Amino acid sequence: MTQRVELATVLDRFSVDEVVTGYAVAVDDGDWDAYRGLFTPKGRADYRSAGGIEGDAAEVARWLAQSLDLFAMRQHLIVNRRVRFGILDQDTGDTAEVRADYINPMRFAGQGEDSTAPDLVCGGRYVFGLLRTEDGWRLRQVVVQEKWRRMPQPRHAPAST
Repeated sequence: MTQRVELATVLDRFSVDEVVTGYAVAVDDGDWDAYRGLFTPKGRADYRSAGGIEGDAAEVARWLAQSLDLFAMRQHLIVNRRVRFGILDQDTGDTAEVRADYINPMRFAGQGEDSTAPDLVCGGRYVFGLLRTEDGWRLRQVVVQEKWRRMPQPRHAPAST
């Protein structure tokens, strides 16, 4: 590889990483315009493994807005990002795939201010399919592979004496 090609690859990795980070921030902040803007016109997302839907970015953004309105706090942590370029047949480097693990603590709305502990924590893996467009790298596909979920333990009334 020449230095020019290596530099271009590094710049692409930074750009792809910015899209993945933008995804997490848009979902956590409830910025559904930003969420939709991360996708190609035909981009799709699949949240079925987490009890959600599969559909185009606009449809999924509407579902997320409604579903996540239950939570006053959301914080996606997306880690262990593995990036591969040129994943489609006869690609010239204009496609990428990112496999990344996530952990997502969330706090139900209306739970009072006495605790900041999350009520629900889930984790798993994202598979992001990206495409280089005239506007930069965009998501053509997001697949959520939820692997685990922890719900709060029911609180028991103190035993009477």
